Amino acid sequence: MNTPSERVTSRIGLALAVTFTLCFVTGLISHLIQHPPSWFGWPSRPVWLYRVTQGTHVISGIASIPLLLAKLWSVYPKLFERPVIRSLPHALERLSILVLSAAAFFELVTGLFNVAQNYPWNFNFPQLHYAVAWVAIGSILVHIAVKLPIVRRSLTTKPEPSRRAFLRTTWLAAGVAVVATAGATVPLLRTVSGLSWRSDKGSQGLPVNRTAVAAGVLDTAKDPNWRLSVVTPNGTRTYSLDELRALPRTSAELPIACVEGWSESAHWSGVSLPELLRHAGSTPGTPIRVFSLEKAGPYGISDLPGEHTADDLTLLALELNGEVLDADHGFPCRIIAPNRPGVLQTKWVTRLETL
Repeated sequence: MNTPSERVTSRIGLALAVTFTLCFVTGLISHLIQHPPSWFGWPSRPVWLYRVTQGTHVISGIASIPLLLAKLWSVYPKLFERPVIRSLPHALERLSILVLSAAAFFELVTGLFNVAQNYPWNFNFPQLHYAVAWVAIGSILVHIAVKLPIVRRSLTTKPEPSRRAFLRTTWLAAGVAVVATAGATVPLLRTVSGLSWRSDKGSQGLPVNRTAVAAGVLDTAKDPNWRLSVVTPNGTRTYSLDELRALPRTSAELPIACVEGWSESAHWSGVSLPELLRHAGSTPGTPIRVFSLEKAGPYGISDLPGEHTADDLTLLALELNGEVLDADHGFPCRIIAPNRPGVLQTKWVTRLETL
């Protein structure tokens, strides 16, 4: 026989399983794009796909917060049942719930801090967040397997009126959390997303995560002797900024989507990578390594796969929204490629090497 709390817990747990699964899958996609194994490939089209997957990642994570709190509230009396341990299976079940709760809280809290770009810890966030995600999703699968008979019974009966009110409040809280923050990635919601992160626009109508001053490249980026080196098996070709501007120009409306979940479309203009590779004596579709003037940090070097270097919308951008790139946006030139995380859209480019 199901208790009222079991029926409520099952419904909230099912919703939480959906949001956590969405969060896990989209987070896994982002991780694979940034750290691709040999078998993984990510297309350059549609240009908005990563914007959708990463926005879904953050929004589903935020929706999970009120759901997790509501689920814990619905079961907290059981946490104080006596005896604490009735048998070995009961002990293992309670241990699995402890692991699940700890992993879920860690993922949601650290993810929320990452959205705010606030890191009050000393560990490597991407690596540990990724590792604990597997612990969380594994714990969820074990928990579902253990509780599946109860869930099946609970979903076939209606909760009592007082419990239905609690469920409605839970769904409302999750919905408000989503609407209040989703404007960072859903333009139509920006006027009502009061808690939207990165809603303020930086120079040239686009937010800035890392400034030229913070990257320590302000002086070198504005050095009139700056040159771009393109290294191919046929030799090295160097370009001044004026020489790049003299090459055939390509313009495109492309979104830049950050791993923190915000995204913004902008008008970019520059030299397409296929055009530049041909001019330097290489072949479009050849993977390249991109080097930035920024030497510190994990994103001073990035790799562009062949899918992107063959796409005419992958640009070595020189202008943003009709203006010469601001230093904070990557002057003298930066990579802007379709369907790619913002951290891999390398700014202050100084060297390209074919792989």
